[in-house]
Amino acid sequence: MDNQIEILFSLPASSENIRLLLAERVNDLIVSDFNQLISLLYRFDISENKLKQQLQNADANAGEIIADLIIQRDEEKRRSREMFKQSEDEISEEDKW
Repeated sequence: MDNQIEILFSLPASSENIRLLLAERVNDLIVSDFNQLISLLYRFDISENKLKQQLQNADANAGEIIADLIIQRDEEKRRSREMFKQSEDEISEEDKW
């Protein structure tokens, strides 16, 4: 993962500050290293169709749109992990491998 983006998620800052910093970094990648941005979006599992749709239908800058999608996807992953963790805790010791 891009170290600067990874650091953003570990900062004790407001979600809006993280969003703005992430949008700024994404805009930097759009200009300086588009291939790296594509690679990161793939690793974050950002839907290509959703991204295209959002970029076509919005007046906001691309960095902000992509930052929002990254944050949304991160939240989806966190919720999924929590759900899995809860269901794993409900399995009896006899049924666990």
